[in-house]
Amino acid sequence: MTVPRLRVPGDKSLSHRALIFAALAEGTSTITGLLPSADVRSTAGVLRVLGVELPVAWGGDAPVAVEGRGVRGLRAPSAPLDCGNSGTTTRLVAGVVAGHPMTATFTGDASLSRRPMRRVARPLAQMGARFSFERDDGLPMTIAGGDLAPLHFVSPTASAQVKSALLLAGLVAGVRVRVDEPVRSRDHTERLLAAMGASLAIDDEGVSIEAVRALAPIALRVPGDPSSAMFPAALAVLAGRTLLLDDVLVNPTRTGALAVLRRMGVGVEVEDERVEGGEPVATLRIVPPARLVATTIAGDEIPSLIDELPMLAVLAARAEGETTIADAGELRVKESDRIAAVVCNLRAVGADADERPDGLVVRGSDRALAGRVTTHGDHRIAMAFGVLGAATGGAIVVDDPACVDVSYPGFWADLARVGAVA
Repeated sequence: MTVPRLRVPGDKSLSHRALIFAALAEGTSTITGLLPSADVRSTAGVLRVLGVELPVAWGGDAPVAVEGRGVRGLRAPSAPLDCGNSGTTTRLVAGVVAGHPMTATFTGDASLSRRPMRRVARPLAQMGARFSFERDDGLPMTIAGGDLAPLHFVSPTASAQVKSALLLAGLVAGVRVRVDEPVRSRDHTERLLAAMGASLAIDDEGVSIEAVRALAPIALRVPGDPSSAMFPAALAVLAGRTLLLDDVLVNPTRTGALAVLRRMGVGVEVEDERVEGGEPVATLRIVPPARLVATTIAGDEIPSLIDELPMLAVLAARAEGETTIADAGELRVKESDRIAAVVCNLRAVGADADERPDGLVVRGSDRALAGRVTTHGDHRIAMAFGVLGAATGGAIVVDDPACVDVSYPGFWADLARVGAVA
């Protein structure tokens, strides 16, 4: 029997960063495999308002050319910067704007407007940027940027978005910035900046960037998103069939979910590993277990799998035993309160789950599951329960299937390719 294989869309984190860093380079960068999702289009739209020429549409393997404007060459916006649903766009571009002599107002949809922004505003304000909020902690947010002071920031939590915003502010302003974290967060910013000629120092506590005069352009092929790969992998597990996932990013700061799958009994084999654009890439072979077993997910591994937790929690509903997720309070301030959303929807379809302040508990069973899922417009909730729906032959219905376009256009077609019924 032929093993089905799939290449998931380009990594979302890398796609955002590739566009932003290419815009700050001197010369023309080319990006292949750029994710054509709503969130990445938000980044492109914001960069256009800041004076960067970018195509309105892209897809497939067609390269996207970005003519850089230099580290401090963006123009003051003549309209608000509409970030849509994208927290990455908001926080990373906040760092860029803070280092420019300009004022910009950031807006977004209702979901993004509720997400906390002072976590990035506070350290940028320490550098000298000025912030104002129309509401307590969310959008709209206005930044008045300019000359900034150096910063040594000890972050209370591991946050790649906050870290990246501060490194970008230091890059644009030409000052030294150091960010220490309790646990190392995903490091795509560091890898891309180093590949483009920035001077970085990385140790066990954190990362620092020295004053940079210019970034070199880059030619980058964006590998498949490991967070997106989790969803067809989970369906393969539930359907009891082996699956090959090609060209997946296997950066160690992003592979925590693979370790959890292995603990749950799933065979995860890494094949044809190589380095592309400074990032490790491989084919993943997913082999379903004879039985799926419960596990505990907590502590230092949480930053490496925060986006995959909804899918892992749903998968736990079919595992033998009790799965506990802890130390994941960050889930409450994502596109939805993902702790509450996962638990409410698991209960709605007949699974056994409880909330905890910083996580949840799921008790697995083989009982029949069916019902309607309320996504709250959250793409990760829609995809996680979409997988469960496919594994039950459609007994579970997702209320807003289109919201998956934020991160995974073509998701439903890819689920059908993996196989709909367990």
